[in-house]
Amino acid sequence: MAKVDSKGRIVLPQEVRDRLGITPGTEVEIREEDGKAVVAPEDDPEQILDRMEQLVAETASRDGETSSLDEGVDPIAQKHRDAVQRGAEKDSDE
Repeated sequence: MAKVDSKGRIVLPQEVRDRLGITPGTEVEIREEDGKAVVAPEDDPEQILDRMEQLVAETASRDGETSSLDEGVDPIAQKHRDAVQRGAEKDSDE
């Protein structure tokens, strides 16, 4: 069982860090859910884009259409996609 030190720090067990892909420098989100503290690694922008493209492809194949994210995209959706892409490029430059 982990303990909280005087500065509020908790050491996550190695097995948990390994399963969640948490390595030194990984940013994590900490939130309260149903009276419990939940620690989760932040989403990787590249993974978000990959998932978006996968969902578009799945939806298009169900509807009998084929299109890419660049074709007929709502301008607001495109703005959000571009922001995620810029974040991914910024992270890869660091």
